[in-house]
Amino acid sequence: MSFVLKAFQDRENTWRELFHEQMPEMEFHNWPEYGDPEQVEYVALWKPEADLATRFPNLKLVFSLGAGVDQFDLSTLPDHVGLVRMIEPGLTQGMIEYVVAFVLSAHRDLPLYAQQQRGQVWRTWPERQAAQTRVGIMGLGTLGVPCAQAIANLGFPTLGWNRSPRDIDGVQVFHGADTLDAFLAQTDILVCLLPLTDETRGMFNRTLFAKLPAGATLINAGRGPQVVGEDLIEALDSGHLKWAILDVTDPEPLPESDPLWDHPQVVITPHIASNTRPDTGVASIIANIRRHRSGQPPEGLVDRSKRY
Repeated sequence: MSFVLKAFQDRENTWRELFHEQMPEMEFHNWPEYGDPEQVEYVALWKPEADLATRFPNLKLVFSLGAGVDQFDLSTLPDHVGLVRMIEPGLTQGMIEYVVAFVLSAHRDLPLYAQQQRGQVWRTWPERQAAQTRVGIMGLGTLGVPCAQAIANLGFPTLGWNRSPRDIDGVQVFHGADTLDAFLAQTDILVCLLPLTDETRGMFNRTLFAKLPAGATLINAGRGPQVVGEDLIEALDSGHLKWAILDVTDPEPLPESDPLWDHPQVVITPHIASNTRPDTGVASIIANIRRHRSGQPPEGLVDRSKRY
């Protein structure tokens, strides 16, 4: 019985040490070395390999090293092989920090003041109270719920939209497609934390943007293909959207010629909103291996019909 990790090389030794401390009874390998392939039952990686199931005939679980699993082709994994999303407190804390940071940045117009500094302009603008800025979060899962709670705790009127119902203290929750328009109409800062599915691909387009109040801001920490780039630029140029803060793009990185790079109303970060942290990530994987070996379902097991 063994575990194989395929991760960034600078993290491999840290993961190995932490894994051995917490689960010394299981053999640990760093990809591309994996010992006897018939002994491999668990694999953790970000970029999938198409032949995992054939390479490792006794494979039981595949762990994504991130919160999303859209990079996996489920058709390459037999039904008996489970795919598990990463759910760990370090990943959650990182996303809370990112969302709070850029909600506050948009609310206080910090991108505008950064522009003024580059032009040596000293000018103040009217300050809005948190209670005057409505923040809407799309996607109320393991990352969206704590982000919504953190925003609400800062005094912002906070809304959430989700496919299914949720009950979150301090957050007005909308659920289902028939409530989306009402949600958008009341959202000044829109935060996308949705998974990438067939339904959400290209969802953030000119039709959706037009339903937001004039001067709204988009923060996308979901997935790049959810946003139609041409429509986003159109909404920014028209003045309907004030700012766009993008942690994810399509593709990643954007080509040098992409107009989003130089657009004065766009802030781009290189997919750094939240990353799995070795200490809490290892603990999460080991806890799920122990659950699996005791006959319990792992936390974060992907529903293949929903792809999350």
